[in-house]
Amino acid sequence: MWSQNLKLPKQTTKVKFMEIIPYSTQLIDEQDIAAVAQALRSALLTQGELVERFEQELADFLGVRYVVCFNSATSALYAAYRACFSQGALVITTPISFVATANMLLACDCEPVFADIGFDGNISPESIARAIEKVDSKQRLQGIVSVDFAGKSADTESIRAIAKEHNLRFIADSSHAFGGSVDGRKIGTLADVSVFSFHAIKPITTAEGGAISTNDKTIYEQAKLVRSHGLVKKRLWDTQVAQMGFNFRLNELQAALGLSQLRKIQAFLERREEIARIYDQAFAGNPYFTPTHPAIPANHTSTNHLYPILLHKELYCAKEEIFAMLWEKGLGVQVHYKPIFLYELYANAIGLHKDSSGRDSRTNALDWYQAELSLPCHQVMSDEQVQYCIKQILEICAKSANSLKSSPRIHCV
Repeated sequence: MWSQNLKLPKQTTKVKFMEIIPYSTQLIDEQDIAAVAQALRSALLTQGELVERFEQELADFLGVRYVVCFNSATSALYAAYRACFSQGALVITTPISFVATANMLLACDCEPVFADIGFDGNISPESIARAIEKVDSKQRLQGIVSVDFAGKSADTESIRAIAKEHNLRFIADSSHAFGGSVDGRKIGTLADVSVFSFHAIKPITTAEGGAISTNDKTIYEQAKLVRSHGLVKKRLWDTQVAQMGFNFRLNELQAALGLSQLRKIQAFLERREEIARIYDQAFAGNPYFTPTHPAIPANHTSTNHLYPILLHKELYCAKEEIFAMLWEKGLGVQVHYKPIFLYELYANAIGLHKDSSGRDSRTNALDWYQAELSLPCHQVMSDEQVQYCIKQILEICAKSANSLKSSPRIHCV
């Protein structure tokens, strides 16, 4: 049902080089366009049957009882937090994410506690445990929010165990990870609530959009209220409002696009994995950086929303130069992410900076920021573009390394 024969670009005779090869992008075909055109001809452009169909097909695909769609993953995060946490709650989360993960905690009058990450960019269970030990107001501690960085699931088994031990809610921000799995179980079934993004560059797109998945009926009902003004229909025209809500609804055009895209998810993910494996082979043993993809366990299926590489420490001080040169060569690389605690808004975030040994509890996140680059990896890329990216990244890193060797007064570490 969710896979079909889909021809994806292999050679540049089919897909021309873009001016910039982005790190990720959407693939919209004539079927998608026809689906949206048909929705435009329908009687209802919003609050019609297509959104309900999309939610049901998402639930079937994921293997969960409930899915609620939203106009963005940011709205979905807000709804999930409202359903799970009370005002004033402390919530442990990762600093390596798009800022919306933490911003929506603030919007719900919650306070983020930033833990640290592991080699894969995901929050580490060990740092969660350390954070719990150091929190003074344990009665205010209500949850853990992970991020499935680059499309690989966090260590949900360990996080669930910690959450159960301390009676905490566990929310997975799976914005990068729609279609991924662990041990054959879809991401979306591994936490109390999972949040997905259908932004243009995500595994499938509704242009903008998001969703939550859960098996908890109470969370589902609360999320629906947040999505649509808190309104409950009573009888005929009569309604009731018991709590505040917003207009966070997905429209019928977006749902039509989502339904069409959902049927292509397997082909999209297979092409991304194919490109990631080509990169793995080409970059194996190179002296400039380490890709994270080869370390993904065999029981994990990543969506490869990102292909992160970690520059070796001797190239940290050349990162800006490498970034600029790659863009000059048409490679739309990006950095994911600046640690959230470095933003002015979070300057006074709870500072669990030192563990019992005196080590900064956020060292890995800070190192990650100095090291990480995301290379182009998406279903629109041709084989020739993939080889071009490989050639450019290796040549530019070599050029920067040689430049540093010729300038002995420059030290990166």
